[in-house]
This record gives sequence, C-alpha cells and structure tokens, in this order.
Amino acid sequence: MNQSNRPNDKTGKVRLSGQLICASLDEVDIVQKYLPEHIRLTKSEPGCLSFEVTQTEDPMIWCVEERFADRLAFEAHQVRTKASAWGATTSAIRREYEISADS
Repeated sequence: MNQSNRPNDKTGKVRLSGQLICASLDEVDIVQKYLPEHIRLTKSEPGCLSFEVTQTEDPMIWCVEERFADRLAFEAHQVRTKASAWGATTSAIRREYEISADS
C-alpha cells in the first residue's frame, strides 16, 4: 500500500483506489469466497460512504474503490479488516493502492 499519499486531515473524506492482484487461481478462489462478507461488513461500518471491489476483465485483478467520511473511519476500517477472516486469508495477496483526500 502506498503510504506516501496518506492525508493528514482527520476530518476530510478519504479515498482508497487501486487493485488487488491475484498470483494464482487459488488466490482468486479465496477472494471469491471471502469477498461478499468483507463487502457486507465494510458497508455497515460507520463512516463508510462507498466500497466497491470488482473483478476486471483479467480475472486475476480486482479493482478496489473505497470512500470514507474521515480519517478516523478509514483507520477503524483498516483495524477491523486486519482482524477479520478476509484480512487473515488474503494477507499474502498483492495490493497496489493509493490513499488520498477525497472531495
């Protein structure tokens, strides 16, 4: 995850944009198995404005777009995600994300 673009403002909206890149069909299977619950849990989090993870034309690559009301909501999401089944089972899957302030 690219941390250099992290906004410092705790009150402004936060956007994460990027890709989840599977290296094998086994990783694709893991994403397909755990993603629906991850999406459901994330969308129910306080401060989640939008959360979309969609498979691209390349079945190994997933487009990730997240928007949170503020930095605190985004950070809470990160903590919850790391402690979840999604976080545990997908931790080895490559991610290329940029985090920025969102207008």
